[in-house]
Amino acid sequence: MPAGTLLPLLGGPAERGPGAPGAGLGGGRKGAGAAAFRLSEKFALLLVFSAFATLCFGAIFFLPDPSKLLSGMLFHAAPARAPPADPRPGPGARAEDPLARIRENHERALREAKDTLQKPPEEIQRDILRDKAEVARDQQREPEPERGLPALDFASPVGVESREPADPAVAEKRAKIAEMMKHAWNNYKLYAWGLNELKPISKGGHSSSLFGNIKGATIVDALDTLFIMGMKDEFQEAKLWIEKNLDFNVNAEISVFEVNIRFVGGLLSAYYLSGEEIFRKKAVELGVKLLPAFHTPSGIPWALLNMKSGIGRNWPWASGGSSILAEFGTLHLEFMHLSHLSGNPIFAEKVMNIRKVLNKLKKPKGLYPNYLNPSSGQWGQHHVSVGGLGDSFYEYLLKAWLMSDKTDLEAKKMYFDAVQAIETHLIRKSSGGLTYIAEWKGGLLEHKMGHLTCFAGGMFALGAEGAPEALAQHYLELGAEIARTCHESYNRTFMKLGPEAFRFDGGVEAIATRQNEKYYILRPEVIETYMYMWRLTHGPQYRKWAWEAVEALESHCRVTGGYSGLRDVYFVRENYDDVQQSFFLAETLKYLYLIFSDDDLLPLEHWIFNTEAHLLPILRADEKEVEVKEK
Repeated sequence: MPAGTLLPLLGGPAERGPGAPGAGLGGGRKGAGAAAFRLSEKFALLLVFSAFATLCFGAIFFLPDPSKLLSGMLFHAAPARAPPADPRPGPGARAEDPLARIRENHERALREAKDTLQKPPEEIQRDILRDKAEVARDQQREPEPERGLPALDFASPVGVESREPADPAVAEKRAKIAEMMKHAWNNYKLYAWGLNELKPISKGGHSSSLFGNIKGATIVDALDTLFIMGMKDEFQEAKLWIEKNLDFNVNAEISVFEVNIRFVGGLLSAYYLSGEEIFRKKAVELGVKLLPAFHTPSGIPWALLNMKSGIGRNWPWASGGSSILAEFGTLHLEFMHLSHLSGNPIFAEKVMNIRKVLNKLKKPKGLYPNYLNPSSGQWGQHHVSVGGLGDSFYEYLLKAWLMSDKTDLEAKKMYFDAVQAIETHLIRKSSGGLTYIAEWKGGLLEHKMGHLTCFAGGMFALGAEGAPEALAQHYLELGAEIARTCHESYNRTFMKLGPEAFRFDGGVEAIATRQNEKYYILRPEVIETYMYMWRLTHGPQYRKWAWEAVEALESHCRVTGGYSGLRDVYFVRENYDDVQQSFFLAETLKYLYLIFSDDDLLPLEHWIFNTEAHLLPILRADEKEVEVKEK
């Protein structure tokens, strides 16, 4: 562009009309003197501005991951919900000031740019070429859903037809739990059909930023519960909605972890139960959409992913831009099955690479910190928890070994090594004799246990069979002790439902002492442990405690429009949060139903539950290689 055409933008004499003061003679041509001097100044200023713009634009290419900077500027998630409405620890534990978030992203990008510029030019070039080659390789191998999937011979599932319990009292209780499921489902269908979750008090739809613009979380989450409870008409209407309406082509940012455990897990489970091809197709289609989250220097995936652009980032509050252990560590089961059903190994390779990264790192005292930076591949803040931010990582190590027909010996070793460190450094006993699992922050213990941590009782018991012989009974007993502690956290509230977290300090045991820890959002973890303890020991207390939970749910959480969480389980009057979480149908009601069913319904030697209680069959040694045939 000629320089003369730019000058008016700088507010020089050429902008003035013929009658303006200082306009030169001769139709606007500039004479010598002051006007000419100002023109040269402006031309110099233009050159300086152009050089500065070029420098700033060029600096972008020295950032280690330009997409991260762009995602921070262009693809912010919606403000996080307050804790009572959030179903998981990692996603959105607090609302963020947008300006503070932009400032934090900017400062982080500058730090990373500085680190990159300190590298030799040839190393920067190698990094760029390596990342480009990895993206190209992945894109070449990632399957296109519209091309179809290899044909598979569907194997009839084992133990999915439930017979009536012989004991009439048990049968009556199980029928009551099925009625609870109908109440939750029918009200969702009536007031929030096709939306993610139900607001049972205001009788409308509820959606969380965790799912972006993806709809139907309750429909997908409830599929396998509907199936095993024999609600076949409801299952078919859910399938029809998925065929016509479930769409992953959305321009929105989602939680990789939540979408994986709820949507991918729910679709996989529905396929393995019913054999309906639509569920396999949708599961693999969504798995492909999640693969760009792994495009980081270390291969540790981002927590958040824009489904359209493929740009990822991490939660702004997570230790220096780190990924979260419980999120990137809770992809393994689903991704192994995606490879099994699609015939494409890329899904399995992505999650096996996570193992490689973890096994190269030194663990402080044998423990796994909750934060890992995906750019450097190094630990972030040394905070260790078996509850929020860490929980399902340990669960998936054990279940990866079990799901492999006990051939994944690496997963087994990682699990038992981690449990040994947890028992040494985190597990304590209160003065009143309650065993609990504390949190470890830089070497100091916080004597707090979360509701999420209560799943660990079932985990310890489930893993007991694979423990060294001398420790098998010990782990079964440890599971029973954790179950008793978590039952006490329920029993010591007015509502007889457990708080989000409870403490063991200052003379307090198994009681929440802070207002922001007193809520209950229909969580399943305590009942999950009851289910495993019942299946593995048949101790009568577990059915008794489970029925106490049913009575409390009916007394305090059931409303005309469904089931609602509570803001304070110690208060004498219900203060509802007005959310029927999708995992109430996926997990809480399913585990209750199984406690009052015979053991041949979903036998543990044939099925693994993902962390959302979705069913995945054990991959037998002779089934590891997917046998495909041309359609």
